[in-house]
Amino acid sequence: MLRVRCLRGGSRGAEAVHYIGSRLGRTLTGWVQRTFQSTQAATASSRNSCAADNKVTDPLPKDCPVSSYNEWDPLEEVIVGRAENACVPPFTVEVKANTYEKYWPFYQKHGGHYFPKDHLKKAVAEIEEMCNILKMEGVTVRRPDPIDWSLKYKTPDFESTGLYSAMPRDILIVVGNEIIEAPMAWRARFFEYRAYRSIIKDYFHRGAKWTTAPKPTMADELYDQDYPIHSVEDRHKLAAQGKFVTTEFEPCFDAADFIRAGRDIFAQRSQVTNYLGIEWMRRHLAPDYRVHIISFKDPNPMHIDATFNIIGPGLVLSNPDRPCHQIDLFKKAGWTIVTPPLPVIPDDHPLWMSSKWLSMNVLMLDEKRVMVDANEVPIQKMFEKLGISTIKVNIRHANSLGGGFHCWTCDVRRRGTLQSYFD
Repeated sequence: MLRVRCLRGGSRGAEAVHYIGSRLGRTLTGWVQRTFQSTQAATASSRNSCAADNKVTDPLPKDCPVSSYNEWDPLEEVIVGRAENACVPPFTVEVKANTYEKYWPFYQKHGGHYFPKDHLKKAVAEIEEMCNILKMEGVTVRRPDPIDWSLKYKTPDFESTGLYSAMPRDILIVVGNEIIEAPMAWRARFFEYRAYRSIIKDYFHRGAKWTTAPKPTMADELYDQDYPIHSVEDRHKLAAQGKFVTTEFEPCFDAADFIRAGRDIFAQRSQVTNYLGIEWMRRHLAPDYRVHIISFKDPNPMHIDATFNIIGPGLVLSNPDRPCHQIDLFKKAGWTIVTPPLPVIPDDHPLWMSSKWLSMNVLMLDEKRVMVDANEVPIQKMFEKLGISTIKVNIRHANSLGGGFHCWTCDVRRRGTLQSYFD
């Protein structure tokens, strides 16, 4: 509007145009000068920033706190979970598919509320004692932050309450100097990563790599809402047909469906881990690591470490009730397949989210030391025959929350190097 009015003003309008032009010229010149000065300052600042950044991008320190390649090298540092504030998950379709029918009324009644107070108190005491014993064995122990898991939360796709931070093996996997957060499949575990963030940030600041797998939306499409499961027989039939409660809508996996043996990592398709999740891990870890899919005669596949637990170079515990379909892969490589004895846990002991086979869910402190349940005498004798000394700890009440020693821990640092055991 200013330009139009000036042109209509005759000679005075021309003077006005000349005046404005000169003003604009001086303004433009000033702007260019200021921009040039600002650019010079930014360049200098950038040089300083780059110098600071170079410190961050230096090669990883030799004493990186995260370094683990397998399940048996000498254990130096471990994360141990917490039973505090553990809540019963809401009885959703994915929870139903992973629990046994006799416990369904328990979930229907208590979903969204704390597990029984007296039981939790005993579980907390057991895990504290387990931590004390690990420390006495020379292992550094880290713990997740306490969180109130009863709080309700809502995303654009669902509403839920939380579960717990009891099983770091489910959400975290260490591969070399990298710690990976898993994109878990239960809606009750959507925010479980929050309990571990302060620990992981500390590891990151001290030189570790930190990766979070793609967070799933957990929309209805991720689950077969009509998954037809009523009995163990149903489960067997569905598993044999390759049908699971999780679909291939988006990648999902629990870290506990992977087990490490140097350059070779073994994974199973389960109720909580789909093929897309396994493929994400395969691409992410290639070419340094090879991810193999193995399967079992298992009516309720969820987490590999109470079915197939690698305990040493060329040594694996294989559940006799859930035989591995690809066992020849290990036999041809010269591995020894050990069949663990039947567990002795009483039938009346509550196992809300697991089977009795937690007896084989052990934690190797090194090739010649294993942490095993104090009540499971048969498997203790089996280890002794293998020349492995047993460190006996009672976590029977902690077992009820869904895990043994391997589940309750995530080995952050083991003293060893990357090797191949299948070449």
